[in-house]
Amino acid sequence: MTEFTAARPHVCVDDTRSRERGFARGTQLRTDLPASVELYLRLFDAVGVSENRTRDSAHRLADVLGAWGPRYLEEIEGIAAGAGLEPWHVMALNGRTEILSQATATRPGECSTIAYAPADRASAPFGIQTWDWHQELDPYWHTHQVHGTRHAYVGLTEHGILGKIGMNSAGLGVFFNILGHRDDAPAGVPMHILSAAVLSEAGTVGEALDLLHSAPIATSGALTLIDPDTVACAEVSPVGVATLHPTDGYLTHTNHFLDPVNAAREKAGLYEPDSQDRYGLITSRQERYPAPAVADHLVEYLYSDPGQPQLCCVPAPDAPFGQRWATLSTVLLEPEHRRARILGGTPIDARRRSWTTLDAAATPFT
Repeated sequence: MTEFTAARPHVCVDDTRSRERGFARGTQLRTDLPASVELYLRLFDAVGVSENRTRDSAHRLADVLGAWGPRYLEEIEGIAAGAGLEPWHVMALNGRTEILSQATATRPGECSTIAYAPADRASAPFGIQTWDWHQELDPYWHTHQVHGTRHAYVGLTEHGILGKIGMNSAGLGVFFNILGHRDDAPAGVPMHILSAAVLSEAGTVGEALDLLHSAPIATSGALTLIDPDTVACAEVSPVGVATLHPTDGYLTHTNHFLDPVNAAREKAGLYEPDSQDRYGLITSRQERYPAPAVADHLVEYLYSDPGQPQLCCVPAPDAPFGQRWATLSTVLLEPEHRRARILGGTPIDARRRSWTTLDAAATPFT
């Protein structure tokens, strides 16, 4: 059974044609998408990236995307047409990680991910992630259900962005953490497009890794991949793709590099020491807590109280625009059930709020 929050849009897309898929998405988001663009332009400007520079970066990213995956560019152009926006506006949203890589400001909060693969293989892997982002952008994300690609997929994403965190009909799930490398630049396939491409085209962790290796990448992130048999994390950077595997069943990632080659050129100070502190708190719990038997057992691994590393991120009341970090959502992925469960809020909010359950294998709504 699927529960939808009335105040949160749920976008349904079903078309084998890329541009028409985008047009349907843009039409459904037409009321709020322009406001999301304006807020992002304001955010870019607040961190020192002007509108002209944003436009230039968006055009550069579109050129790269057109050469690597023209269908994704067609879908972005369709979103723009459906929402009454210029294509570069929507390209800037999909490339927001790459555009923000040009900023130098410290980011005091970001995402935490845990994937777990039971050692006895008695059950399939599962995982959890918090999505931390700017509190002002909370009105501009939605759940979605996408059909018409090689694999249908469900999950959450921001308005105008093709994909972020989700599960596909083959049972492949993707979690998404941003990282910072000294060589990051808006010159490769955007991270959010890579996530959407994995969800729409890859059926296994192995296929996902092959797809990521095929892409020209110029910014950094960690895509934690889970299917009914396998857990792996693709740590991508301008250096390349490094593959990480579970330790004692757990594969945990926050916002610093774990691969030593990538870590050698970490963008110092961007997420430090917050990311390392969150990672340390999670791994200490993995050593002390009983092994989780089901995905719900991972929720308490991401609890945090005042004075602890902010696994549950709450902005300071006096924090200025651009520094008001909040946990906007918590997501559970269960490949065995082809299911994503999404909560608006922190893991602690799960005590009093219900999850939205999305079935990637469900038939289209249309």
